[in-house]
Amino acid sequence: MYPPSPTPAYKVPLPAQAHPEQLRGDPDFMQTLARGLHVIRAFGERRQPQTAAELARRAGLSRAVTQRCLYTLVALGYAEQHDRHYVLTPLILSLGHAYFASTPFVSLAQPVLEELSAAVNETCALAIMEGNEMMYLARSEVHRILATSLGLGSRLPAYCTAIGRIMLAQLTPVQLARYLEEVELKPYTEYTVVQRARLCAELEQVQRQDYAIGDQELELNVCAIGVPVRSASGKVVSAINVSLKTSRPQLDRLTHEILPAARAAADKIGRFLVL
Repeated sequence: MYPPSPTPAYKVPLPAQAHPEQLRGDPDFMQTLARGLHVIRAFGERRQPQTAAELARRAGLSRAVTQRCLYTLVALGYAEQHDRHYVLTPLILSLGHAYFASTPFVSLAQPVLEELSAAVNETCALAIMEGNEMMYLARSEVHRILATSLGLGSRLPAYCTAIGRIMLAQLTPVQLARYLEEVELKPYTEYTVVQRARLCAELEQVQRQDYAIGDQELELNVCAIGVPVRSASGKVVSAINVSLKTSRPQLDRLTHEILPAARAAADKIGRFLVL
C-alpha cells in the first residue's frame, strides 16, 4: 500500500461521510462534486429503486440539488430512472474497480487469503474501516456463510462484526466516543451487543487479547474470529476474519486452531505494507 500523499497544513481531511456543506467557502473545494458523491453514497446497501425525495433525505441535501445530481448520473450512465425512481447501474462499479486495480496490496493479499481458506477450510476476508463501516477488499469463500453474499467493496457494520471490532479497538477514546455518537447500535439478532458500556468492555478485551470473536451478532448460526493486520511500523491498517457455522466445538476451534493460522496470514499480508 502506498503512503498517502502529504496534506497541506491548512487543510484538515474530513471523514468520507462528512457533509459537503462543511467546507462551504473553501475556494479549492468543489462542492458540486462532493454533493454528487454524497448522493451516490445515499443509495447505500439498498437494492430497490429510490425516489429523489428519499435520496435527498438520506443525503441531507435539498430536493433540487439531489435532482440535478441524479440527472447528471443518469446522463453519464451511472444511474437509471424508472418513472419517479432511481437505481445505480453496474457502471458505478468501475469507480471501485479503479481503486482495487491500482492497489497492489489487494492483489498481493488475495493469494494469502486463499491459502488461509484452504488450510482451515473456511471462508475468510480482508477489510478496512471506511467511515463508520467495514469495507471488504478481498475474500476467499469456501462455504456460503452469510445469507447476503459479500462482494468486493461490500460494507458491514463495525460494532457487531469480529473484523470491525478489531478496528474499533484501535480508536482513541475521543474517536470511539464520536463513533458511538454517530452510529445507531441496532440489533441484527438477539445476540447483538447494543449496550454502549458492554461494547466498550468488549473492545477493551479485544485490545488485551489482540483478536475478536463475533458469535451470532450479525447473523444467526454464524461466528467469526478477526485479527489485525499490521504494517512494518506496527500500525493496524486492516483486519482479516474467518467465518464459520457456529456451535460450541466450533467456538473452541476458533481460538485453538484457526487463530494461529489467521495470525500467520495477517503477518504475511502485513509484510506488503510500508506504512
